[in-house]
Amino acid sequence: MQRSYEVMFIVRPDLLEEDMDKLITTLQGHATTAGATIQNTEKMGKRRLAYDVKKFSDGQYVLFVLQADGKAIHELERRLRVSEPVIKFITVRTDEEKQRLDKVRKLREAKVKRPPAGSQQAEAAESTAAV
Repeated sequence: MQRSYEVMFIVRPDLLEEDMDKLITTLQGHATTAGATIQNTEKMGKRRLAYDVKKFSDGQYVLFVLQADGKAIHELERRLRVSEPVIKFITVRTDEEKQRLDKVRKLREAKVKRPPAGSQQAEAAESTAAV
């Protein structure tokens, strides 16, 4: 079953731009080979880390937005773990959040459509229902 995920990883700050592009292309290739569909790739640039990771205080952030099953994500995470330039990564499943937001939106829309208690429309609806 395909689900939506965001995979963010941090690359060493001293990695050259062409090496960074090569790493991203390689990881995208591994993900698609494993069965994932990459929807978006965003290089977010160099940022300061909240704490030192592997003796680095800065890192280059990259975000993949993809559709995949568990096996493809497992393979991508394995590749990230053994990739030397990658110093940290996190995978987040985003479809659960989307489902929750859709449910909240439907509940709000249902409340808006229902007439407020004490209004003439609500009282008329109640009196016809009682008959």
